[in-house]
Amino acid sequence: MESDTPTWRRNSNKDSLVLNFIDHLEAITNAPSVEELWELHSTRMARYGFDRIILGYTRYRTTSSLGDPQDWVVLTNQTTEYMRAFIDEGMYFNAPMVRWALENDGACSWSWVAENLDSMSQGELRTVEYNRSMGVTAGYTISFRSVTARTKGAVALTAKKNMTQDQVDGIWEKHGRDITLANSVAYLKLLTLPYARHRQLTKRQREVLEFVGDGKTTADIAYLMNLTPATIEKHLRLAREALDVDTTAQAVLKAAFYNQMFIIDA
Repeated sequence: MESDTPTWRRNSNKDSLVLNFIDHLEAITNAPSVEELWELHSTRMARYGFDRIILGYTRYRTTSSLGDPQDWVVLTNQTTEYMRAFIDEGMYFNAPMVRWALENDGACSWSWVAENLDSMSQGELRTVEYNRSMGVTAGYTISFRSVTARTKGAVALTAKKNMTQDQVDGIWEKHGRDITLANSVAYLKLLTLPYARHRQLTKRQREVLEFVGDGKTTADIAYLMNLTPATIEKHLRLAREALDVDTTAQAVLKAAFYNQMFIIDA
């Protein structure tokens, strides 16, 4: 008798893998690093036909902006060329599915783009055309429910270049619930893991920021760490530089956002 548990099976000459869906969720939940989380998640999504993914979130959203892209948490296996235009050159600002994700929660087929072409701006139409030129034409977007007005997370799942949107919608009809759940769990896990977009804080830099977060003064920290106040100020300056902020208060907030404080060393 077959189990009712959702299962994805792949058999080939190279390998024979049977990965139970619950086992996958357990592996995602226990992933010790962003790298391992991403490997598990991107591999799983590729088995459903989504070989290019952009998963990310911001904690700096306002009514008119998603904040500086340098402050976003972004995981992707899209090409460098695509990401350079989409993120660095600001094309995301006119991406129709980004607009949909900001206005909605849940999953949406990219058929929504074709259905709404007549109401799109020139900037949005240029983005649609660019996506077509890069083979980003069929897929799904999942917008995660925000817990504060300052946060927003979403994932863009791009299907393989030879797939049509009708084929993707067929996969979603069969596996959409599992795909949505797997992405939601991966997103929630990502929120808990230490993430460094630029430079990782050193152990000393983490320690001084942790003491500041606990309300200690420079003199207090110097006494507790058996260092001079000048050395403490140096560690704080280097922490601010590593996090690309101007003040120590900003450094504490940003380090906390990216789970770089009070972490348990392996």
